[in-house]
Amino acid sequence: MFDDRTGAGNRLAAELETRGLEADIVLGIPRGALPVARPVADALDADLDVVVARKMGAPKNPELALGAVASDGSVWYNEDLIDRLGVSDDYLEEVRASEANNASQKADRYRETSGLPDLEGKRVVVVDDGVATGATARACLRQIRESGAEHVTLAVPVGSPRGLEDLEAEADDVIALEQPQSFRAVGQCYRRFGQVTDAEALEYLERNG
Repeated sequence: MFDDRTGAGNRLAAELETRGLEADIVLGIPRGALPVARPVADALDADLDVVVARKMGAPKNPELALGAVASDGSVWYNEDLIDRLGVSDDYLEEVRASEANNASQKADRYRETSGLPDLEGKRVVVVDDGVATGATARACLRQIRESGAEHVTLAVPVGSPRGLEDLEAEADDVIALEQPQSFRAVGQCYRRFGQVTDAEALEYLERNG
C-alpha cells in the first residue's frame, strides 16, 4: 500500500537508483503518472515528458478495453476479446480514429506538438502509477519503439502479475515494486488516489532543469 503517488514515485526512484539504471529521458503517462514520474526523473537526472495513449472501449461497455491507441496512431488490439465479442472492423476503425484524435489533443495540452521528443538512440524510462490490463502502456511502448529508442524500461509502483507479464514483450525491462496476487485495481493500492488535474500535471513537467 502506497500513501500517494509522490510517495510511490520516491520509492520507485530509490529502487531504480539502487539498480544503477540510467536514462536520457523519463516519459510519464498523463495525468496520473506525473506525480510518480517526477521523483524518478529527478533521481535519474533526466528530463520529464509525456507519452499519451487512449483506451479503445468496447461497444456498450467503454471501460472494457478492446485495445489502445497512442497519439501518433500506434495501436494495440486485444484480438482475443475482439473475436469473442464479434466486434466489427467498422467499429474498430471508428473508435481507433476517435481515440487517436483524443490522445493527440491530450498530448497537445502538455507540449507544443503531439509528437514525441527525439528518442533516436535514447535510453527511455516509461512511468505509470500502476498497471492493470496494460492496454494503454502497451500502445505507449509501441510508439516509443517506433521512435527509435535504444533501450526502453517500464517502471511502475504496482501492477497485476498478468498485465506486467504481457508487457515484457514490449519493453527491454519491466520493473514493479509490488505485484500482488490479489490485484484488483491500481487505486486500491494507494491510500490517496485522487484525480490529477491538467494544471497539476503541467506543474510537474515545468520543473525540468
